Amino acid sequence: MASERRRYLCQLGAESETSWTLRGHIQYFAASYWESHDQTGRAAIRLDGVEVLRSNYYAYEQNYWNRYQALRREGIGQDDRTAPFRLAHEGTLNDGCFDNGFFYEAFHEFDNQSIEKSLVSKNPLVRILALLDRRLGKRRLLALEESMEQELDWVRAFYVIRMQAEGLMEKE
Repeated sequence: MASERRRYLCQLGAESETSWTLRGHIQYFAASYWESHDQTGRAAIRLDGVEVLRSNYYAYEQNYWNRYQALRREGIGQDDRTAPFRLAHEGTLNDGCFDNGFFYEAFHEFDNQSIEKSLVSKNPLVRILALLDRRLGKRRLLALEESMEQELDWVRAFYVIRMQAEGLMEKE
């Protein structure tokens, strides 16, 4: 057997919170490779078996490091030494790069707060989980249309997936 240990978020209950129209179509996946020197991993959200959103530790670290170095060259962090780290992380996450640890953190945040708080969370992964949640009804989904114009492209894609699943938007 491969030297990995897989953990599925469905064991934590994420897939049971998925909208009825997407149940059986959406799958959350995260894996940690325990024999890796730093237990790296990858995470994904699948739609009908196709990974719609995916990232891994190495993509995250490369994007983070490049962003951090650029911020330091710009002189950010002279007053606040933690600023380049925080800004690099936020920018990298906004680009759609994350590792399995951030995926678990996002699920934990989502699972321990109301749907209203999840929809306006700073973490885009939490907002995605909220968009796919069964507690988000059709009326509220339609009311989000204006705010979705300002949303990140990769988060907006999940809004479109949900709208199409609910029959509120034509499939392209």
